[in-house]
Amino acid sequence: MSILTQKTVSKKISFSGVGIHSGKKVNLNILPSGPNSGIIFKRVDLNKNNIVYPLYNNVTDTTLCTTISNEYGIKVSTIEHLMAAFYGIGIDNAIIELDSQEVPILDGSAKVYVDSIKKVGLKFSDQPIKIIKINREINLQDGDKFININKSNVAGEIEFQIKYKNSLIGDQKNKINVFEDNLDDIYNSRTFCLYEDIEKLKKLNLGKGGSLENAIVIKSEKILNESGLRNELEFVNHKILDCMGDLFLSGYKIIGSIKCSQGGHSLTNKLLKEVFDDQSNYSLIEIKGKQLPYTFANYHNLKSIA
Repeated sequence: MSILTQKTVSKKISFSGVGIHSGKKVNLNILPSGPNSGIIFKRVDLNKNNIVYPLYNNVTDTTLCTTISNEYGIKVSTIEHLMAAFYGIGIDNAIIELDSQEVPILDGSAKVYVDSIKKVGLKFSDQPIKIIKINREINLQDGDKFININKSNVAGEIEFQIKYKNSLIGDQKNKINVFEDNLDDIYNSRTFCLYEDIEKLKKLNLGKGGSLENAIVIKSEKILNESGLRNELEFVNHKILDCMGDLFLSGYKIIGSIKCSQGGHSLTNKLLKEVFDDQSNYSLIEIKGKQLPYTFANYHNLKSIA
């Protein structure tokens, strides 16, 4: 059972680290916030116009991470792992202060964020949560890549497939239910890259903060990280983690079933834009009643507000 009211962190949580692409040191604080305020990023290194909202229509770049901007061109990048932690745990409202453009990569997964949030605990409000319910199927294709979202009565499913020529990664597929499953393997799965792609990253002026401390690096058929993998499906599980974080740019959790093959930040963002382009594609619903199964099985307690 879960109290389905809006949640925030119980108190301030602080992190320090490096941006994986910028290579710059950054300090980040997660602060409690009131009901119906949503997730807010605040660039405290800037004196004005420093609020940036993590919404799908504020995404300005999806090159190897998700970057959001406000109307003044102020950016926050690599937000997906932190947003995935919020999405999975059920954080509806929070203020994130940071003193640089890029969210710290930490260990390359969402594990440190999740563990720290669970350690301090959540603060529950008396305001009901709101969720997005998908009403009809939407498909997007980009060459060999595709993403699909379809309606589901109670589930928040993500099925993801990757296909790499590198035989160590190869073809991997996994499926989760965000509302029901133990997500530890998803949270703990790190970003990864092929050794031969490191020079390409440098030419793009990216990956300046990357290391074996925050990314899995594969050279030929060998993992260069001494500790190896954290779980058998760590590669595809990290893609699911990214997808969770990008989906939270809808502003709410989603009741629907998503299937994706070889996609990423760009395709997920295009899917959200397609969903919200037509109001008949979705319903914004508010859950009435303080206690319901986390699978939203008591569906009669859902009240449409849009």
